[in-house]
Amino acid sequence: MRIEHLSLVDFRCYREADARFAPERTLLVGPNGSGKTSALEAIGYLASLESFRGAPADTLVRRGAHDAVLRGSFDREGRDVTVDVRLGERRRVQLDGNRVDRARQVRERCAATVFTPDDLAMIKGGPDTRRRFLDALVVAARPSADRVTTELDRVLRQRNSLLRQAHGRLDADAARTLDVWDERLAAAGDALGAHRVELVEELEPASSSIYGRLAGHSPEVGVAYRPPWLEGGLASALVAARDEDVRRGTTTTGPHRDELAVTLDGMPARSQASQGEQRCLALALRLAAHEAVGRAIGTTPILLLDDVFSELDDARAAALVEVLPPGQVVVTSAHSPPEGWEPECVLRADGATLAVG
Repeated sequence: MRIEHLSLVDFRCYREADARFAPERTLLVGPNGSGKTSALEAIGYLASLESFRGAPADTLVRRGAHDAVLRGSFDREGRDVTVDVRLGERRRVQLDGNRVDRARQVRERCAATVFTPDDLAMIKGGPDTRRRFLDALVVAARPSADRVTTELDRVLRQRNSLLRQAHGRLDADAARTLDVWDERLAAAGDALGAHRVELVEELEPASSSIYGRLAGHSPEVGVAYRPPWLEGGLASALVAARDEDVRRGTTTTGPHRDELAVTLDGMPARSQASQGEQRCLALALRLAAHEAVGRAIGTTPILLLDDVFSELDDARAAALVEVLPPGQVVVTSAHSPPEGWEPECVLRADGATLAVG
């Protein structure tokens, strides 16, 4: 998978930008605040219809402009793919000239992996950050699984609303309604849990291998997903937890409460690993996920690295150069690239445009 051409109008800081990318290695350079990350965000948005910064669509329009226009021309294994997006009061998306209304339709044709310094939160943050990482991986590897995640979120909102309204006591009508939500929650939760388990089984050995190459030594890296409800099924767990759920007014068990445990030599990486080790672990997880998605969808995603090399010491930066997977890589930097990584194309961001530099 490659992006060949990107066109932006009134997206973030860009009044108008037009750029072509090298087949393998493109460096996007410029001072801090010049729009480098926004250019990566545009590529990621065209591939997924989501901002990797978590920004709502209307905030991506340049201040003072009515709407923003993004266009990306991609090559997927020799087949042309074009994505056009207009952002404003309403989002309008075209895929190869045809109107589409679901993100999965774009994800089935395009794929990009993004690593930013904020990914350190995958290790340092709470369980919710790792759940988001894991579910984003599920949807990237299996675009149709977004139906499962959407249904799970919808049912959880309805179930929790019913539990709050019960004020600690269920009448017969509320109990029957809760049975319906339990059935739907169990179906979505079991499906999501199975997807998570399957992908984590791929993540652990790949993450361990990549971490060893980045760090220069090979401690035991653990990546585990073992929710207590999975073996017996979520339906049974919901029955067992019902009294507690009613008392607390919320759903206390299920995929929304699970943990993806990341360990280093058997110790929790969140609390016991150094910041350098945590950074290497986050990179290893992201690169392992990149490989897993590529195997699942049959093409290597575009790899977008936002200011990653500046966060690494020289030895780890050199190791990252060696461990980068084959395929197209777009790297942002405020400075020159690390030794051993020679870009085929250099683009310069100046806060308003992109230019070959």
